[in-house]
Amino acid sequence: MLLAIDTATQMTSLALHDGRGLLSEQTWESSNNHTVELAPAIYHLLAQAGVSADALVALAVCIGPGSFTGLRIGVALAKGMASARSLPLVGVTSLDILAVGQPPTQNRLVTVLQAGRGRIIAAGYTSRAGHWKLHDEPAITNWNATLESISETTHLTGEVDAAGFDAVRAAQERGVPVILVPEGFRLRRAGFLAQEGWARLQAGGADRYRAAAVAPVYVKTKDTP
Repeated sequence: MLLAIDTATQMTSLALHDGRGLLSEQTWESSNNHTVELAPAIYHLLAQAGVSADALVALAVCIGPGSFTGLRIGVALAKGMASARSLPLVGVTSLDILAVGQPPTQNRLVTVLQAGRGRIIAAGYTSRAGHWKLHDEPAITNWNATLESISETTHLTGEVDAAGFDAVRAAQERGVPVILVPEGFRLRRAGFLAQEGWARLQAGGADRYRAAAVAPVYVKTKDTP
C-alpha cells in the first residue's frame, strides 16, 4: 500500500494506492492549516479505508514548486513516516502531477501554478510513448508571456485564477491555439501522485527512493533568494 501526500499549495490532497488502483482519495482547501489538519486527515483516511499504517510499503510526496510553508510540512511528515519504518519515498513535482492527470495527446501541454503577485510558474510537456515528458523547464513568468509563447495547439491545466481566465479568453480571441482543460481535470489530486509514485517505484526499485534524498523544489529567479 502506498500513501500519497500533497500539501504544496493551499489545496491538500491524500490518496492510498494498493498496487492495482486507488483505494481512497481526499482533496480539500486547507489554506494555511496544513500543520493542524494533515496528520489527523491521514489517520482518518487510513481508518476509513480499513488500512493499518503497518500495511504501508511506500510513500509518495509532492516536492513542489509551491508554498514554502505548506510544502515543507508535507515533505517533512512524509520523510518522518518513511524514515521511521525504512520505507521508500518517491518525490514528484507538482507540475508533473498536473501532467499525469491529463490523457496524452499529440498536442503540447502547459501546467501552471500560482506564484503570487500576479506571477505564475509554468512548465511545458510533450507526449512520448503515451506519457508526458517535460519539454520546457519550470519558470516563474506571467500569463501574457506564457500565452504569447504558444505557437501550436496547446492544452493548459493547473491553477487558473480570474486573471488567467481573462488572459486565456483574450488570447483565444487573438487566435492563439490554447485550449483550457476542463475544471475537473485541472485539480491537482493525490490520486495522480499515487499513480505516478507507484509507477516510478516499480520501474526504478525501492533502493532508488530513500527518504533522506527527498527535498523540496523551489523555482528561483534573480528576484527570489
